[in-house]
Amino acid sequence: MPETRPLPETRSPRGGRDTGVDALRALAILGVVLGHWLVTALVADGPAALRVTSPLKTMPELAPISWALQTLAVFFLVGGYAAGKGVRPGEAWAPRMRRRLARFARPLPVLAAAWLAASAALSRAGVPAGTLRALVDLVVSPLWFLGVYVVLTAAAPAVAAAWRRLGPWGAVLLVGATALADLGRFALGAPGWTGWATVLTGWLVPFYLGVGWADGALGSRRSGLVLLAGGTGAAALLVRYAGYPASMVGVPGEAVSNLSPPTLAAVAFGLAQTGLAFLLHPPLARWTRHARAGAAVSAANRSAMTIFLWHQTALMTVTVAALLTLGALPGLHTAPAGPAWIAERLPWTAVFAAVLAVLAALVRGFEGPRRPERDANHTANAVAGPYISRRVP
Repeated sequence: MPETRPLPETRSPRGGRDTGVDALRALAILGVVLGHWLVTALVADGPAALRVTSPLKTMPELAPISWALQTLAVFFLVGGYAAGKGVRPGEAWAPRMRRRLARFARPLPVLAAAWLAASAALSRAGVPAGTLRALVDLVVSPLWFLGVYVVLTAAAPAVAAAWRRLGPWGAVLLVGATALADLGRFALGAPGWTGWATVLTGWLVPFYLGVGWADGALGSRRSGLVLLAGGTGAAALLVRYAGYPASMVGVPGEAVSNLSPPTLAAVAFGLAQTGLAFLLHPPLARWTRHARAGAAVSAANRSAMTIFLWHQTALMTVTVAALLTLGALPGLHTAPAGPAWIAERLPWTAVFAAVLAVLAALVRGFEGPRRPERDANHTANAVAGPYISRRVP
């Protein structure tokens, strides 16, 4: 296993936020949003009918897009880091979980109410039931992430205790458990449902390493290089010789997805992402010393939940509204049949982003009270903290 002596870290004063970790989280949310906007194609099958497909289905050579934009392991890594920093010996479990669950649960009824109203309006406008089901599925399907994240966060004290007892070898055991689940599912004829155990074992790997990182381990350059090289090599071997899909996201019509449930290849890929995150952390912390970069990272972190919940709605708002008013448009409603579709699609991401900004402004007031003083301190730490930071050995 890689040695665990950490690199010197840049810390904000008075126990403030680690802006390098915040930058990693912001990059992860950017990857998820762009990934969904680029690989989700809603193809017009009539004046008001849409079907869901993906350019990865018709152009499998685009699989490297999924390598760059499937950033879930980074989310779980920084989630484990934050959870590890938040574990306090003797702290009552229930109040801690109530605070965290409120952050996740409060925005969900707003999203549900909005889509109940939108579904009724679209049905009256003549949108077929099959199209409505496809649209709602695009909203609901990413929410699995929140459930897994909440479970792992609830287990953070136990994960921290496991780290103190097992160290990096705990990650080896989790990778082994994922490998056994895949072996049973793909080679030994075990029921398919047994593979869903990897939803916990697989995503617990980066979360566990994040807890270890928070404990002062694993942040060294050597650890980053070993995880990056080892994870990349293992993922490549699994794709090349074990038959795992090259795409790190699901492709419609494919028999096996690396994400539903996560496979050993996805876990290996996540280890590579973890190593890259360790290597990027110091330069990202330095980058956030620039006022504009620090403010942008701070804003992205404060709005991460809103962005995650509403980015698919932004895509569908543009797609459905344009179809009903303007008809089928290139890159928005056309089938991803060739490279020209990518060039036609890219400009639409700017439109999706603008609509997402509007939606975020509209729902902000319904997602619970904000704490302006906390947000102001968060921004100040992001912008000014690195200038007056100290090196922690």
